[in-house]
Amino acid sequence: MAQPGGCKGAGKPSDARRRVMNIIRRLKLGTLKSTRRIDRRQRAVRDAIIIVILAVIAYCFTQSLDLFDTIVKYQAVYGDWGLDDLVLICVLLSFALTAFGWRRFHDLTEEMQARRKAEEQVRENVQEIIRTKSFLNTIVDNIPTTIIVRELPERRFILINREVEKLLGAPRETLLGRSPAEIFPISTARSIEGHDEVMMQSQKAVVFDEVLVPTPRNGTRITVSTGLAIRDAEGAPRYLVNVVQDITDRKHAEAQIAHLAQHDPLTDLPNRAAFMEHIETVVERAKAECESFAVMCIDLDRFKEVNDLFGHAAGDALLREVAKRLRAVCEGGFVARLGGDEFVIVSAEGPQPAAAEALADRALHALDEEIPVAAQTLRAGMSIGVAIYPADGAETAVLLANADAALYRAKAEARGSIRFFAPDMDERLRERRALQHDFRSAMSREEFTLHYQPQASIEGKVIGFEALMRWNHPTRGMISPGVFIPLAEESGAIMPLGEWLLREACREAASWPTPLTIAVNLSPAQFRHADLPALIHGVLFETGLAAKRLEIEITEGVLICDFTRAISILRRLKALGVRIAMDDFGTGYSSLSYLQAFPFDKIKIDQAFIANLDRNPQSAAIIRAVIGLAHGLNIPVVAEGVETKEQLAFLRREGCDEVQGYLLGRPAPIAQYARLIGHQSAALPAALAS
Repeated sequence: MAQPGGCKGAGKPSDARRRVMNIIRRLKLGTLKSTRRIDRRQRAVRDAIIIVILAVIAYCFTQSLDLFDTIVKYQAVYGDWGLDDLVLICVLLSFALTAFGWRRFHDLTEEMQARRKAEEQVRENVQEIIRTKSFLNTIVDNIPTTIIVRELPERRFILINREVEKLLGAPRETLLGRSPAEIFPISTARSIEGHDEVMMQSQKAVVFDEVLVPTPRNGTRITVSTGLAIRDAEGAPRYLVNVVQDITDRKHAEAQIAHLAQHDPLTDLPNRAAFMEHIETVVERAKAECESFAVMCIDLDRFKEVNDLFGHAAGDALLREVAKRLRAVCEGGFVARLGGDEFVIVSAEGPQPAAAEALADRALHALDEEIPVAAQTLRAGMSIGVAIYPADGAETAVLLANADAALYRAKAEARGSIRFFAPDMDERLRERRALQHDFRSAMSREEFTLHYQPQASIEGKVIGFEALMRWNHPTRGMISPGVFIPLAEESGAIMPLGEWLLREACREAASWPTPLTIAVNLSPAQFRHADLPALIHGVLFETGLAAKRLEIEITEGVLICDFTRAISILRRLKALGVRIAMDDFGTGYSSLSYLQAFPFDKIKIDQAFIANLDRNPQSAAIIRAVIGLAHGLNIPVVAEGVETKEQLAFLRREGCDEVQGYLLGRPAPIAQYARLIGHQSAALPAALAS
């Protein structure tokens, strides 16, 4: 029986003392009965009967012998001789009476001793009862589960332990001597009465599972109760015993674990597992009812830049706010976070695709307002891909793949846009996934190779090469880094791939007769290597390349993630003798504080500015400003993407120090530049010679 509810008033005092005294009285009587006792009234009657019998016998004897007449005659003849016999008889009678008195005294003494022993035994039994009662009370009180005993027929509480007080939040004095009807609300009392009837009708213990128990101070508790009716000798129920276990905390913990298993801990949105369960249910219902619904895959635009620039805490805050706004605009739609900055919405309301388009538009505009994060205000955008059931897929896997293909198209064509699935998207997505599959085994099959592009001084002297990775696919041919580097970063293969590039480039450069420099790009992921300086030092030692011939090119992304740690690593590399170049300067944030914090050995102007020299006057102004800034800091400048003589002439006029581009030479296997590296007499490229 569960014991719910609150208390209504003070209870009657316990009759425990009266019961204990009755037990003692019964024990005392039993002890006295078991002790040898002498009944004085019976003994007195018996002795009196014996005396009367003896007197009658003596009388009859004297009459038969005429003893008194004979004594008188003898006394007259012989004097006082008969008095001696009378004295003798008196003496004998005195002895008999003395013996009788001694016997009576002995009997009284034994009776008093027996009584004292009986009283001592009673006292010992009472003390043992008290000790046993105290021991049992202590045990019952400290049992870590709720114990309740009620007496029939009134069903009043006669025994409860300390756990009952914790469960109900009420002292036992307010419960003892009262019935459930006097303590709990009517509905709860009726529920208890129903449980009591079940217990009284059963000959075994009855379990009442997960009973809700409203309490006055502890809220509603969840209990599991085991009840048993204790019967008397005639088999009638005499007491009701309940052992109650409070499982509220356990149930709350189980509910929390179940919630965490189905929800994202950061945004509290349903997670991937919950989404898959939901989408399967929606598909089955749509099949049965011939309905349609929409699946929208959502990806935040440039979320990685937010993480890199402001840190992961800001990124987490942004995700929470995005989740909040998506939940608000969905109006009954199912929203889930699949991981990272990926969200998905299932819209089963309204006619499709019109309802999906309206919902996607609301979701897109939900991020129009700035998002406050810490002391910053951020703007975020999203791209959305939509697939409609069953037009774009009648199976769950196909439908999700097509929504993902639509998202991929949205991100590729115009970020911050909505794209509905079209059949040609599926082909592109399959091609990308096939490429991802091939990439996983490309390293083991040694399909990657290095191409080298020359770098020269503005005067025309080749001073080094930049090592550029290429993927020589067995069926697709040469694949550009712009295609497979994102795959490497997504799959986590960028670390071993970058280490292979560094090791191979240094090994190749160390074999050149002419000690030209070799430039190697490091991605931000590579730069976060546990001990990049130790790796580079090991590669230099292994290949035998002089540290001053190695040039590490980094982008601003390296410095944005963890500026202090990045600067520390750069200083350690600088201490090895390795040269550090800032690549793609002019794009991104181009914070001048980076140039102030670390003495870069070279600044590389991004090729986008060089390509627009003849079309955009601002590009020329930017190049001129960067060159002037670098020269003011005594840092050499390299211009990337030089493809025409006009561009080269402009850079020479502006005082650029070094150039790199197709005009000098395209990236190619090092064998094509054998003379430049000293294997044969070197010849300058025609563009530089002029």
